[in-house]
Amino acid sequence: MEFSARVIKFVRTLPENQSVRIISGQLLRASTSVGANYRASRRSKSTRDFINKLKIVEEESDESLYWLQLLNRSKLGDPFVFQELIQEANELVSIFVASINTAKANLEIQKKPTSKI
Repeated sequence: MEFSARVIKFVRTLPENQSVRIISGQLLRASTSVGANYRASRRSKSTRDFINKLKIVEEESDESLYWLQLLNRSKLGDPFVFQELIQEANELVSIFVASINTAKANLEIQKKPTSKI
């Protein structure tokens, strides 16, 4: 939620024109989806459901990163704020990839039959 709030605040500072409006709209949709889908993942019905929902969070984090990089490359905002948001988006992608990998490993452990002594 914090990432989404920072993106919302940042988008308000961007210049007003058609291309910025379109790209910032994409950024807002992706960045706010990160928090909403993460919240949904915490209410998963199973480990597989959790993994699938986290994959959506990973994709939305990565999409947010793309739009931030595009705006930055177009020199449409404060470079310092871009760097902070880009770093945070990268960190979120890394966190969610690691979480997905851990959940997958845990799922494999759950699948293995236990030995009877």
